[in-house]
Amino acid sequence: MNRKVLGSVTGGTFLDGLEVRLEPHVNTEDVPIGSFCVLEGDRYRYFGTVQNVRLHASDNRLMVVPPRQLSPFAQRIIRGTAGYAIAEIKPALMIERLPDNVIVVDEGQPPRPVKTIPMHFAHMVEARPEDFVLVFGEERDDPAHPFFALGKPLTMEIDVCIDLRRLVERSTGVFGSTGTGKSFLTRLLLSGIIWKDVAVSLVFDMHGEYATSQQSESGEWVKGLRDLFGSSRVAVYSLDESKTTNVDGHILIGLNHIQSGDILLLQDELGLPKGTTETNIAQLERAFGDGWVSAFLAMDAEEVKSFADEVGGHAGSLQALHRKLTRLRNKQYILENTDYNAIDQILSHIAGGRHVIVQFGQYNSLLDYLLVANIITRRIRNRYEEQVEKFLLTRQESDKPKPLVIVVEEAHKFLGPEMAHQTIFGTIAREMRKYFVTLLIVDQRPSGIDDEILSQLGTRISGRLNDQRDLDAVLTGVADRATVRSMLTTLDTRQQVVVFGHAMPMPVQLRTRRYDDTFYNEVRGSTRGPSMDASDLDALIDDLY
Repeated sequence: MNRKVLGSVTGGTFLDGLEVRLEPHVNTEDVPIGSFCVLEGDRYRYFGTVQNVRLHASDNRLMVVPPRQLSPFAQRIIRGTAGYAIAEIKPALMIERLPDNVIVVDEGQPPRPVKTIPMHFAHMVEARPEDFVLVFGEERDDPAHPFFALGKPLTMEIDVCIDLRRLVERSTGVFGSTGTGKSFLTRLLLSGIIWKDVAVSLVFDMHGEYATSQQSESGEWVKGLRDLFGSSRVAVYSLDESKTTNVDGHILIGLNHIQSGDILLLQDELGLPKGTTETNIAQLERAFGDGWVSAFLAMDAEEVKSFADEVGGHAGSLQALHRKLTRLRNKQYILENTDYNAIDQILSHIAGGRHVIVQFGQYNSLLDYLLVANIITRRIRNRYEEQVEKFLLTRQESDKPKPLVIVVEEAHKFLGPEMAHQTIFGTIAREMRKYFVTLLIVDQRPSGIDDEILSQLGTRISGRLNDQRDLDAVLTGVADRATVRSMLTTLDTRQQVVVFGHAMPMPVQLRTRRYDDTFYNEVRGSTRGPSMDASDLDALIDDLY
C-alpha cells in the first residue's frame, strides 16, 4: 500500500538541508520542530528531522493586504494555491528502498549516514512503525538484542529504542534543569541496563533516590532498583551505621585511604585557598609519605608551628589547613586506620555481576559525596586495570571484566575545568573506556563541566535547559549543532528529552517511557528477569498472608 504523501522536495543543499513544500491538506501545526520524517528518493529512503517550518505566498498581495473573514472553503483554496508552507528537513540516515509491501527489516543492512540527497520532487511521506524499527531497533527479550524502549516520539505512539550495548561502550551524560526528571530518567536507564544484562553499575546515590521506593512530584510512589530487581541483583551499602535495614554492609574510610588528590578535590567544600593548599600538601607528603593525613592531624598547634619552621612553610596557612581537615576526623565513618573490607566486598559484587548502590544516609553533604566516591572509584579503577591487563595476556573470555557504568550526580563538582585532571572521574572519562569502565554523569549545570570531558561523552540525553551556557555546553563536540539545538529549545519542562550520540542512530525528541506498574510488569515478565532470593521469597509470603 502506498504511503500518504505529505510534501515534495523543491530545493535545498546537502549541508543546509532540504526544502519540502507541504501538501495543502497538511497543517503546519501537525509538523512540530524536531519530528521524525521520511523522504523517498529514486533509489534511497532518507530519514531525518524537521528543522524549521516557513510560510510562503506566491502572490505578495496576500502578505501586504491579507484577506479577512474568509469562509473555511476559501481558506482551503488559498492555502492550496497562493499560500503554502515549506518544511526544512535535515536528512541523517539513508537506506536502499524496499518495495512498499516489504516491511521485514534486514538487520545486516541498517541505515547508514547520508552521503547524498534526493532529486527534486522526491516525496516526504508519513512515517510508519517499521521505519522506527528499521532506524532505532525494537525491544525483545533476547540477550543478543540489547535494545531498550526509552520513550515515544512527541506526536506518535511508537516505541523508540536505544542500543544499551553501545550506550555502555562510552560515557553518557544526562542533563536538564531542576524538575525535568533527571533522576527518574537515570533510574529508567539503569533498569534497562540491569534488565538486559549489558553491564554492571555502581551508583553513588547522594540523596537516597535509587535503591528503594520514592515519591514523585505528582505524589505517586515509584519502585527503587532494589525493590524492582531484588537483593540478588542489587546490593546496597551505606555510610550511615544507623541505617541497618535493607543494606548489605556499611562503608568505613580510614585516614590511610585519603590521598592528596582527595583533599584537592575538597578545596571548595573545606574552604581551602587554591595554590597554597597544594604547596602545603606537597611539604607534608615529603615529610610523612602516604600517611601524611593521619600524622598531620595528630599534631597540636605548637607542633604544626614547629613543622612549619622546619620545612620553611607558612605557619598560619598550615594551621588553617589543620583546622579544616579536622572536619574529616569528626565524621563517624572515618577512622584512624582501616582496611578496604567493605570496598573489597563492593568490588566482589561488581565482579560477580551484582549492581551496587552506595547510599550516604545522614552524611549527604557534598563533602561526604566527593570524598567517598573518589576513594571507592580509585580502588575500582586499579582493579579493572589489573583485570584487563590479565585478559590481554590470557585472552580468555572468563578473564574479561564485565563493563562497568559508574553513576555520578553533581558531576560538575568532579569534572570542572580545574578538577577534571585531578580526579579519578576525569581519568575514567578520558582513558578508561579501553578498560571497560564508563561514567553516567547526571547534572543540571553542564556548563560547569570541562569541555574536554564533554567531548568524550558518547551519548547525551538532555531535558530542557534554561541557561544559554548550559545549552552550548551540551552541544560541545556535536556535529549537527543547529538541528539538535532546535530540538532542545522546543522541549517541554517535564518528561521530554532529546537523545543523540553514539547509542542513537540520529537525534530524536522523546516522551520518556513511564516508570510505572506497566513497566514493572514487563520487567518481571521477562524470561531474563531477576531471580528470586530468600528475602524476596519472604516478602512474597508476607504479601500473600
